[in-house]
Amino acid sequence: MPNKNQSQLTIWGRANSVNVQKVLWCLRELDLPYRRIDAGMAFGQNDKPEYLAMNPNGRVPTLVDGDYVLWESNSIMRYLHLAYGEGSPIYPQAPKARAGVDRWLDWTLSTLQPVDRPVFWALVRTPVEKRDMVAIQRDADAEAAQWRIVEAQLATRRFIEGDDFTIADIALGAYARRWFGVEGITKPRLPHTERWFAEFSARPGFAEFIAPPMS
Repeated sequence: MPNKNQSQLTIWGRANSVNVQKVLWCLRELDLPYRRIDAGMAFGQNDKPEYLAMNPNGRVPTLVDGDYVLWESNSIMRYLHLAYGEGSPIYPQAPKARAGVDRWLDWTLSTLQPVDRPVFWALVRTPVEKRDMVAIQRDADAEAAQWRIVEAQLATRRFIEGDDFTIADIALGAYARRWFGVEGITKPRLPHTERWFAEFSARPGFAEFIAPPMS
């Protein structure tokens, strides 16, 4: 349940940013009220001195909780659970279970995001006539290699770290939506990953923030 003493949470960031989407999904899982302010790309603002004072990287999202400011999407999800998510299983207490979740959060940003970005930008944000499909397929093959790691993990688990849905599933799930959603490339069958994806696709946070058409 939300903490009645919490200050209003504000999220700066455009709704079509995968990293903003992760945070919004997390907020929905924790049933936390918030307001969102568009920032980034077409909306600008993230290059203004006022924004850079909050987030010197000039990226989104940025969380403002009263006089506390935090950037980096996975850190924001951890904070939201620690500050307001008591009793929720999405960020486990046990050290080994939590370390497993943290590992996937780190892996998503260090390993998966760099290979996802060129495929997503080429197939979603690049006009058809400007696409180099040979190069895109090469990038897709590199991304597929990382999804095979996820596939192997999910062969023996309901969710990425066991029986409980966690913020690691949020982080990976947001990118899985992009991987399964792009067309025009050859992709391997990933039956365990497809089963996992179908299972959480009905969650309200996914339906509201991740499932809409990509842009």
